[in-house]
Amino acid sequence: MPDIVTISDSTLSAQVSALGAELLRLQDHDGLDLLWDGDPAFWTGRSPLLFPIVGEVRGNRIKVAGAEYGIGRHGFARTSTFALVASGAARCTWRLEASAATRRQYPFEFRLDVTYTIEGGALRMTAEVTNQGDGVMPASFGFHPALRWPLPYGKPRAAHEIVFERDEPLPIRRPIDGLLSSARYTTPVRGRRLALHDGLFEDDAIVFDSLESRSVVYGDAVRVSFPEMPHLGIWTKPGAGFICIEPWQGYASPEGFDGELVGKPGMVPIAPAATRRFEMSMGVNV
Repeated sequence: MPDIVTISDSTLSAQVSALGAELLRLQDHDGLDLLWDGDPAFWTGRSPLLFPIVGEVRGNRIKVAGAEYGIGRHGFARTSTFALVASGAARCTWRLEASAATRRQYPFEFRLDVTYTIEGGALRMTAEVTNQGDGVMPASFGFHPALRWPLPYGKPRAAHEIVFERDEPLPIRRPIDGLLSSARYTTPVRGRRLALHDGLFEDDAIVFDSLESRSVVYGDAVRVSFPEMPHLGIWTKPGAGFICIEPWQGYASPEGFDGELVGKPGMVPIAPAATRRFEMSMGVNV
């Protein structure tokens, strides 16, 4: 089985790794790189997948039916090796299933299929989580792509902004020591526009837990769409050459939450034999 698969058409080219089923590279039709290169001086990630939780939980432990299980930030999918189950010129599908290692962290029988498809000038990323057990399975899922900041189209870094599909008047949230603070902050979005600068991220990510938009345009060039993902994180490390635009279902545990996983805000219940689909896409507008 190949460790890295390349898919492409006349508009885009992408490379996906078996490790984490992670998108490693995204290039436009001229071969210009849109995705962060994983420079370890800042952050080695490029586009990790967040499953079965998004963000952190208190003490890095979840509770299921009264028992506790240790699980790290964003879960284990991003550090797991996926199996390649289908591959074509412009499409590939990867699979991760429950194992002894995952059950020690998350005691559920799941199957996670992740498909990358290039069509219509966009890369579509689709995750399907199937409950293969006998009881209800609570799960979250998140995408975490790091796009280059600045993009390779000539605009300076300071001129980049994110334009939201709709008005976003509601307050934002912030993580404090990994957990979602109970404090709410005035939105930095003005007239649907979020002007990007390092100062926005001195206190970590911006979290939209009450989001109106289901798409944004970044740098006047890349449209990020997430039709059924209700939450959004935006993050960088100040001074780094990337901006993460992260559609989520779920988010870090609120700082006062210490209950059962099924009651954690943002989790979705998946019935036995049922499948829940999560999707986003990135397309070039230039």
